[in-house]
Amino acid sequence: MLLENHFPEDVRVRQEAYTLVDAGYRVTVIAQFLKKGEKFHEVVNGVSVYRIPLVNVFEKGTPKQKVRSAAYFFQAMILRVRSVVGYLLEYVYFTGACFALSVVVAFREGFDAIHLHNPPNSPFIVGLFFRLLGKKFVFDHHDLAPELYLSRVRVEKSFIHKVLLLEERLCVRSANMVIATNESYKQIDIERGRKKPESIFVVRNGPDLRDNIFQIVPPDPEMVAMGKKILVYIGVMGPQDGVDYLIRSIYKLVHEVGRRDFFCLIIGHGEELEFLKKLSAGLRLEEYVRFTGFIPKADLIRYLSTADVCLDPNPSSPLNDHSTWVKVLEYMAFGRAIVSFDLKETRYSAGDAAVYVKPNDELEYAQAIVALMDDPDRRRRMGEFGYKRLREHLSWQHISKNLLAGYQWLFEST
Repeated sequence: MLLENHFPEDVRVRQEAYTLVDAGYRVTVIAQFLKKGEKFHEVVNGVSVYRIPLVNVFEKGTPKQKVRSAAYFFQAMILRVRSVVGYLLEYVYFTGACFALSVVVAFREGFDAIHLHNPPNSPFIVGLFFRLLGKKFVFDHHDLAPELYLSRVRVEKSFIHKVLLLEERLCVRSANMVIATNESYKQIDIERGRKKPESIFVVRNGPDLRDNIFQIVPPDPEMVAMGKKILVYIGVMGPQDGVDYLIRSIYKLVHEVGRRDFFCLIIGHGEELEFLKKLSAGLRLEEYVRFTGFIPKADLIRYLSTADVCLDPNPSSPLNDHSTWVKVLEYMAFGRAIVSFDLKETRYSAGDAAVYVKPNDELEYAQAIVALMDDPDRRRRMGEFGYKRLREHLSWQHISKNLLAGYQWLFEST
């Protein structure tokens, strides 16, 4: 497995690797170093792990200003160029490192299949090379790179967008088997990648309910002492994740709806965190919002166990309209009612566990929060539905069967 992330910290890859080991496969993961002191090579729960040093070239992102002056556009252009060059250099480095370590693994341990977890897509070159040598190549389609680009940059039909589409098509076409995270991704792989449906297996991002992280604990004493409804967001904070929509919805909740009997915890980190803190401070929301940053698992469990309403503010965008969000499933694991914009895959995952509002409508989002704050019986029913749906259909215990079916097909039918 090739992974531009950390192992075993990457939950999806960890679950897939451990499931395959339990089924009798020998699994090797090439991943990135997370912290000092980690070994270049070690065995983690039966998985042989090789690590590549992390390289980060240039600052990524775009400037955030209320007034878009000539200076803003010049700064945005410089940042965009730096981002493109940075990503290009990092992907070239990672692809080369994956190739070199794959050769090492081939001689030291041997393998029958090479399994790429995107992003990035560039290591498909490694998979294609080994496929030409008789190995199987599996493309695990985590993210839609062209849609991610459009969601961040909004420049359709640009050169970079066309390159990303081509790169995705090459990944899908060159793989023996494609693993898609949901039916929307599968349909894209069929239409854009021109892949036969029988070679695509849907393996969703379902939490493993056997993990202790999904055990409800007593509520947080500090939050309880406030005597307010507790709202919780967990997740990454990038340009496409919609936390700015959440902040503006909370502003409307206070100043247009007139509610002050709540407190919102925003848990996580990401490149937009500092901008979001400034946005919240500019709207004078310090009394109602706390950014926790990255927190230990015990604190995360306690806050989710305390939450009255959980929030998924992902706006409608080229990426979000097709993607499944792990945080929604984690909210369901704790039996929490959810407020979300009405996105296809979120509706499929959560069903009646969420209230859905018109995409990107911040006032309606605020009003939906109020409706749940004022209706504890509805929150309870929604939470029970979500947990039951997760337990019976969407937990890793169920969806991992598709992973094993895919690998059985891979070695028997190709």
